[in-house]
Amino acid sequence: MSSPGAHELIDAGDGRRLERFGDVVVDRPAPMAEEAPREPAAWSTADLRFDRYVGWTSVADDEPQPWVVDDGGLRFELRPTEAGQLGLFPEQAPNRAWIRDALADASATAGAAATADRGPGLAVLNLFAYTGAMTLAGAIAGATVAHVDGSRPAVAWARRNAELSGLADRPIRWLVDDVETFVEREIRRGRRYDAVVLDPPSYGHGSRGTTWRLEDRLDGLLDRCAELTGDDPVFTLLTAHTPGFGPDRLADALAGAFGRRQGEVEAGELGLHARSGARLRLGAWARIIRE
Repeated sequence: MSSPGAHELIDAGDGRRLERFGDVVVDRPAPMAEEAPREPAAWSTADLRFDRYVGWTSVADDEPQPWVVDDGGLRFELRPTEAGQLGLFPEQAPNRAWIRDALADASATAGAAATADRGPGLAVLNLFAYTGAMTLAGAIAGATVAHVDGSRPAVAWARRNAELSGLADRPIRWLVDDVETFVEREIRRGRRYDAVVLDPPSYGHGSRGTTWRLEDRLDGLLDRCAELTGDDPVFTLLTAHTPGFGPDRLADALAGAFGRRQGEVEAGELGLHARSGARLRLGAWARIIRE
């Protein structure tokens, strides 16, 4: 039996979230789910459960296997990770759709000649690109994409998603690299991009042993990204799942790096509405787009 859509948040509460990915129902932590669950009986339907310090447990009492979901014309392989993730962030679905629309509008306005020196489409830089959902949103819209992530397994997973989505032959550069090191190298090479997407973690370690801390490094990275696009990119999209980095803070960071007034930056919360009526806050986004 097929399920109606790639994802549904069923309920959230008591620090957890209950959601369906394709045909699989998953119960995992959600620190921002502070209220009581609204559909207590629904939680018994979970196929998989994740607990910190315990890991994943399955109602089938066997090792959870990967499965594939369809989302917005793209296909993604999901699998339980040690960090409690599955490889797809459903709260980013509106941003993925926005990227596709922004690229379609920009391509129609600029025409092929404007980007003929950079390949068959607008050039998009996707930093902290993980399993490639934003990369594939750009590729399916006709962009050439540089997909950069410091994790070799994550980049391999993203390439698998491209294959599943029928996009393996699209002009995507798959790059296992420290994000800041890569950006500095691209600046020295004189490379230019039309748009940038960033979803930086709170903390992390690059492929070359470097340490990333959002609090300390975000502003500098955005300044360097502005050198790659100029101060009038087709768009820049910044998202974060870090407490303390809400819409206003992300908007201020983009405005400062790209020389925009506050009113020229859109911003909002990342979140999901549950079938039960619960609301789950999961982070924030900010973006600028060429008028």
